[in-house]
Amino acid sequence: MDFDMLGLAPRLVAKLAEQGITDPTPIQKQAIPQAMQGRDVMGLAQTGTGKTAAFGLPMIDALMKTGTKPTPKTVRGLILAPTRELAKQISENLTAYTKGSHLKVALVVGGAGIGAQTKRLAGGVDLLVATPGRLIDLLDRKALRLNETIYLVLDEADQMLDMGFIHALRQIAPLLAKDRQTMMFSATMPKLMNELADTYLNNPVRVQVNPPGQAVKKIDQSVHFVAQAAKFDMLVELLDAHRDELAVVFGRTKHGCEKIYKQLEKKGFAAASIHGNKSQGQRDRALAAFKEGKVRVLVATDVAARGLDIPGVAFVYNYDLPNVAENYVHRIGRTARAGADGKAVALVAPDEMIELQDIEKVMKETVPTASGRRWEVQPGQKKRPNGGGNRGRGRGAPGGGGKPKQQNKPGHTNAKPGGGQRRRRGNGPKAA
Repeated sequence: MDFDMLGLAPRLVAKLAEQGITDPTPIQKQAIPQAMQGRDVMGLAQTGTGKTAAFGLPMIDALMKTGTKPTPKTVRGLILAPTRELAKQISENLTAYTKGSHLKVALVVGGAGIGAQTKRLAGGVDLLVATPGRLIDLLDRKALRLNETIYLVLDEADQMLDMGFIHALRQIAPLLAKDRQTMMFSATMPKLMNELADTYLNNPVRVQVNPPGQAVKKIDQSVHFVAQAAKFDMLVELLDAHRDELAVVFGRTKHGCEKIYKQLEKKGFAAASIHGNKSQGQRDRALAAFKEGKVRVLVATDVAARGLDIPGVAFVYNYDLPNVAENYVHRIGRTARAGADGKAVALVAPDEMIELQDIEKVMKETVPTASGRRWEVQPGQKKRPNGGGNRGRGRGAPGGGGKPKQQNKPGHTNAKPGGGQRRRRGNGPKAA
């Protein structure tokens, strides 16, 4: 099946062909026809399977056919993403798909000058990719209106819940056009996702490529059972075996990742780090150097677990296992992109066994042992305190977690998700 068989306009299909995109992925084959009929869509697919095109192409197709420009300070299609890196990746893809057309794509994220973003929105945009916090800042400044927004996309919606963006969604949703099409995409399906779907989607069609939580089959996974104090030496030994290949190393905390990065540099590795303590400019420069191959090892917190689309990443190392089991699947999805093979290696200390068990339960498979003997879970052993990931401050050994801040459970709220009155769309995408 080619893209033209999905009903997309020949002009758009030709633009995709220019970029070497000719064969739709499974999620695109299922989602695009439904979206083009105006249906609300809940898409479940692993990261790296082409979700951006699955929701982006139907919107672009409909907006291209209108032939009109948006009115000042308005947005026709809004795509919300939980992290700056993911938002930037989506924006770049949409810009490539719309190149040469009259459609305007804009990106607004934190860490960048709000004045320039305000100016960009003044004339109105067709597609706006945003992180929730910065979007609310701009709404408070009356830099844009959402009353003409007829398309809403929630990308990586499970991570939005995990990062507590449900409150932002409650503020944003009532401002949108009541008659709109909503699409929600995610790689995992936590319990709160059904609540989110019931609130924001109207009789959605569910499209699913693989069971939620299942890793890409081309990823060769393995685990080394190693004491926490011996992790760094083992990481150096493993990285040293493939210095010319790209690798991403995931840690739990900002402080821990920075320490790992600096120690790798001392060992002669071309390394960089990205985490919440880095400015957006620093993060962009680190990613650019990694994509260009100037940096071979990227050390990151979960800010890079999604939205990092670099086909050349051959290895992913979990220096620390994530507290949220589903994030493991996202992390290792940074390798084996675009049909390539990849390796995912986990370094597991005794106090991480509960996290490993949770991960294996979510994936419904046991990660093969590469070295060491599987640790036994001690009576009364509990999951490690949340190291903060993108927000906490680690102390001690590289990647070690410090005392966490007191906070609610991810995505927890006492009230049900809100979002204004829902609506019933017609049979096709509404032209504005």
